[in-house]
Amino acid sequence: MIVLASDHRGFMLKEELKNFFNKENIIVIDVGTYSKDPVDYPDMAKLGIEKVLEDKNNVGIFICGSGIGMSLAANRNNKIRAALCMNEDMAMLARKDNDANVLCLGANFLNAKKAIKIVKVFLTTSFEGGRHARRLKKISGDK
Repeated sequence: MIVLASDHRGFMLKEELKNFFNKENIIVIDVGTYSKDPVDYPDMAKLGIEKVLEDKNNVGIFICGSGIGMSLAANRNNKIRAALCMNEDMAMLARKDNDANVLCLGANFLNAKKAIKIVKVFLTTSFEGGRHARRLKKISGDK
């Protein structure tokens, strides 16, 4: 399942991504926000994290103005590997090398067309494993 979360600055881009997913008949979970009224990104990230962690196959797309706040908030949870991606190459590497389970986007820097390209790459790239898995274990504290 794809989990969408945004603050007020990411609201419009989240809505455009929802429209894209609807056209593709892809079901998403939208945890908010549901308007341009100010909300705090840590609160929205927390709601998104809860849904992402319900199933190991879930991924999140978290959006704020810069993408930085959401990535910082999401990465506070040791089961989340959130990656702020500004282009397709970053999205590919976030999944292939880092097994990212949350994509963070900066609405102030991306239009819907570019964001959709990034999302497509993120969702269609698989984790490579191997040496990358060893490195991720060091981050999570696993032996």
